[in-house]
Amino acid sequence: MNRYPLWKNLLIGLVLLWGLIYTLPNFYGEVPAVQVSSGKATLKLDAGTTQKRVDEILAAAGIQHDGLFSDFNSVRARFRDTDTQLKAKDAIEKGFNPDAADPSYVVALNLLSASPQWLTSIGALPMYLGLDLRGGVHFLLQVDMKGAVTKRLDSTTGDLRTLLRDKNVRHAGITREGQTVVIKFRDAEAQSRARAVIMASTNDLQLTEGQDGADFKITATLNPLAQKSIQEFALKQNITTLHNRINELGVAEPVIQQQGIDRIVVQLPGVQDVAKAKDILGRTATLEIRMVEDAPGALEAAMNGAIPPGTEIYNDREGRPLLVKKQVVLTGERLTDAQPGFDGQTHEAAVHLTLDSAGARIFKDVTRENVNKRMAILLIEKGKGEVVTAPVIRGEIGGGRVQISGRMSSEEATDTALLLRAGSLAAPMEIIEERTIGPSLGAENISKGFHSTLWGFVAIGIFMCAYYMLFGLVSVLALASNLLLLIALLSLLQATLTLPGIAAIALTLGMAIDANVLINERIREELRNGSTPQAAISAGYDRAFDTILDSNVTTLIAGVALLVFGSGPVRGFAVVHCLGILTSMFSAILVSRGLVNLIYGKKRKLDKLAIGQVWKPGN
Repeated sequence: MNRYPLWKNLLIGLVLLWGLIYTLPNFYGEVPAVQVSSGKATLKLDAGTTQKRVDEILAAAGIQHDGLFSDFNSVRARFRDTDTQLKAKDAIEKGFNPDAADPSYVVALNLLSASPQWLTSIGALPMYLGLDLRGGVHFLLQVDMKGAVTKRLDSTTGDLRTLLRDKNVRHAGITREGQTVVIKFRDAEAQSRARAVIMASTNDLQLTEGQDGADFKITATLNPLAQKSIQEFALKQNITTLHNRINELGVAEPVIQQQGIDRIVVQLPGVQDVAKAKDILGRTATLEIRMVEDAPGALEAAMNGAIPPGTEIYNDREGRPLLVKKQVVLTGERLTDAQPGFDGQTHEAAVHLTLDSAGARIFKDVTRENVNKRMAILLIEKGKGEVVTAPVIRGEIGGGRVQISGRMSSEEATDTALLLRAGSLAAPMEIIEERTIGPSLGAENISKGFHSTLWGFVAIGIFMCAYYMLFGLVSVLALASNLLLLIALLSLLQATLTLPGIAAIALTLGMAIDANVLINERIREELRNGSTPQAAISAGYDRAFDTILDSNVTTLIAGVALLVFGSGPVRGFAVVHCLGILTSMFSAILVSRGLVNLIYGKKRKLDKLAIGQVWKPGN
C-alpha cells in the first residue's frame, strides 16, 4: 500500500542527485579574470590563435594563470588573486595593443567561476548574480532626442532636394535652420507646385508658406506624431545597439531598459573596469559614402600638408592613403538591410546593402553623375574612419541594391553586415549618472540574504520536528530537497539572482512547508477517525493532493501575472517564485512520501505513527 516501485525510487534519487550536481557550482565562488575581445567591428577574434597568444604573453611576463577559456566573442584567463589579475591585464594590453591611442582589442577585467572543469564540461554553472549581490556598475544614459530629430531633418533636406529635382520644380535653395527646413523660390507658382509635390509624398511634415523679401519660401517642420515616432525609434535602436556593445564585455545578464521617455538604465553586474565599460557604451559605428578626390597631384599635395579644402585623408585596409571629399553622399541611416554574400563576378566575399526609396534615388543620381569616378565607402567607428572599398563607378546603379567588396574574408563580411544592421546609435547619448557598487557591498547583501534564509529554514525545522516529530523531520528533509532543486534549476537556466530573488526563496520555503502541514494534518485526521496507520498514510497523501494542487495553481497564476506584467526586481522575484512552486510540488508530494514509504512501508503491523499528539474525538 505504501511502497513505491523501484523505478520511482530511482527516479526520485536521480532527480535529487541532479539537483546536488547543478547546485555545487554556486559554492565555489568566483575568481579574478582578464578578458580579451575584439575592439573593432572589422576585426574578427580567432579564439584558438588569441588563446595561444595570451598564453605566450603571460609566460613571457612570468605570470601564472589558472586556465584559459574561450567562447564565441572572447578569450578569458583566470587568476588566483586581484594583484596577479592587474599585472596580467597590463601585460596583455601591451601585447595586444601596442598603439594605445588606437586599440584593436578590448582588454577588460572580469570574474570567472572557480568551478572544477568536470562541472563546467557538463554545463553545471553557477547562477548569475545581480548588481546588488555581485557588485558592478550602474549607468543612467540621457538620449539626445533633439539630436535625433536634427538628424532626421538633415536627411529630410536631402530627400526634398531630390524630390523637387525629380518633379522638375525649381527652387532657390534648401537649408535646415534649427528645427525647420526652409525652401526658397523665385515665384509663387513654383512655391505652390512644391507644396503640392511635398504633401503628396509625405505626411510627416507641416508646411507653412511665407515670403522672405522678394523670395517666396516654404518652412517645413516635423509634425508631433512624426517627432514622437522618431524619438521612440531612437530609444529602441539605442537599446538594441547597447546590447550588441555590451556583449564584448562578457557581462552575464546585463540589465538594459528604458526609463521614462528619454533615458536608458544600464546595469553591468561584475564589471570591474568602469572606464572600459564607458568606452564600449559610447562607441559609434556608421557607414558613409563619399566621393574620392582624384584630381592629378591632389593626393601628393595633401600628403605634403596642403590638403585641398573640403577633403580629408583616410586609409584603406592595406594602409594606403586616400583623399576623400568631406561631403557625405549617403549614410547608414538609409540602409534597410545588410547581408553577407559573394560578388557574382569575382566570387569574393561581399556585403549586399539594401537602401530605402530615398536612398535608392540619391544613389542612382550620384552614380549617374559620376561615371568613371571613384566612390569611397567608409566605416566610421570611435571617431576614426576606414575605407572599406573605393570602387570605380562604371554606370548608373538603380534599384536600391549596393555591394561592398574589397579583399575581405567571409567572416569580415558577416561581421560588417551585422555592424551595419544594428551598429550605430540612432541618437547621441551622455552618461548623467554613474554608480559603482563594490564587491564588498554585494558580499554583505549575499551574507544577509543567506542568513535570513538559513535562520528561516532552521526556525521552520525546529517547529516541524517539535510538532510532528518524525513526520516533521521528513517534512524538513523534503523542504531541503525543494531548496536544492530550486537552486539547481536557477543555475541550469542561468537565471539572475537578486535581493528580491532571495526574498522569493525565503517566501517559497514558508509556502512549501504548507503542503507538508496539510498532509500531516490529513494523516492525523484519518487516525482520529479510526483508520489504521498504513491506511492513514495512504489516505492522507491521496486526499491532501487536490487541496495542495488547487492552492499552488492559484499562487502560480499570481506569479505568472507578475512575470508577464512586471519588470526589473518584480520580474526577478516572479521567476524564483514560479520555479519554487513547481519544485515544492515535487518535494512535498513525491520526496516526502518516498521517505515515509522507506520508513514505514515494509512494516505490515504498525501500531502507531510518530506524528505528534493525535487528539481523539471527544477528548
